[in-house]
Amino acid sequence: MIRHIVMWRLKDTPNKAGNAVRIKQLLEGLRDRVPGLLKIEVGIDFSRSDTSADVVLLSEFPDADALEAYQRHPLHAAMKPEIGAMTAERRVVDHEIG
Repeated sequence: MIRHIVMWRLKDTPNKAGNAVRIKQLLEGLRDRVPGLLKIEVGIDFSRSDTSADVVLLSEFPDADALEAYQRHPLHAAMKPEIGAMTAERRVVDHEIG
């Protein structure tokens, strides 16, 4: 089993909070639409500390091949430019679980 975690710090704009909600909606829209995506959870940070990210994605896949297929899936690929335009920084961790 593979867990894919992504954290974004968003650009500091007047609509930063709205952008976080939009990213959450986009990502959660993939639920039950991408083969191999077993679990998806998206959270928006409320602490607003200097060291926190603004949005976090936790998703799970049966194996690395399913994660790779998710990365290339047209629905996922289509949202990358929109999310990227709102993002100041992105961090990712992919690791085995179970």
